[in-house]
Amino acid sequence: MKSGRMTELELIVDLHLGTERQGPGSKAITLTALQLIPNSNDIKTVADLGCGTGGQTLTLAQHLNAQITAVDLFPEFLEEVNVRAQNEGVANQIGVLQKSIDDLPFKEELDLIWSEGAIYNLGFKNGIQLWKDYLKPGGYLAVSEITWITGSRPKEIQEFWTHAYPEISQAKDKIVDLEDNGYNLVGYFKLPPESWLKTYYEPLEKTIPAFLERHDHSELAQKVAQEYLDELSLYKKYSKYFSYGFYIAQKE
Repeated sequence: MKSGRMTELELIVDLHLGTERQGPGSKAITLTALQLIPNSNDIKTVADLGCGTGGQTLTLAQHLNAQITAVDLFPEFLEEVNVRAQNEGVANQIGVLQKSIDDLPFKEELDLIWSEGAIYNLGFKNGIQLWKDYLKPGGYLAVSEITWITGSRPKEIQEFWTHAYPEISQAKDKIVDLEDNGYNLVGYFKLPPESWLKTYYEPLEKTIPAFLERHDHSELAQKVAQEYLDELSLYKKYSKYFSYGFYIAQKE
């Protein structure tokens, strides 16, 4: 499909196809978060919300004796999840569901909700409130979320993130949000720079020439690519002020 007939959102999806991750993270990060959950061997039902192409989904399947529902709005991503699950020998543990992450059929039936970078699309407070109804009492929530890691920061990055995501705040504020909404914090850590650069931005950057060629260097395709290059530049300049925080909490 030529980019002249594709929307900006469709182009963003196309840019990310074939990449292992659609946001900061890594296999090591997923495992670090998973290890913070007590008695993870008892987890049997999992939903990975906003799973993308399933980098973390496969890691969860490889380390849990559980059935995992990989949820995403975009069928192209779910097709990749299925292919990768077959290739990794975990297809029997993973089912896919094409739905919006704010409109799901679960009702107090999940042992674990996992979501790397996707709660951003709902807003943190809204997301944790909504998803709580999908968890069993005592079930776990594990989410990564954009987080200030200093008390103050330069005006340029403050204005960028305040405009892009007004709910950005420090970890202490996110933890209060969790506690105010019926969760108990189990663990928290911030993602290191390599989980932004080595496993997200740099692989994505390598796909850009082929992406632009595929779409005849259209104005919209160039705009999409440039936005990610600008994000990369901002991250390199201001990485000591913000990152993703990984929050693991238990429903009361």
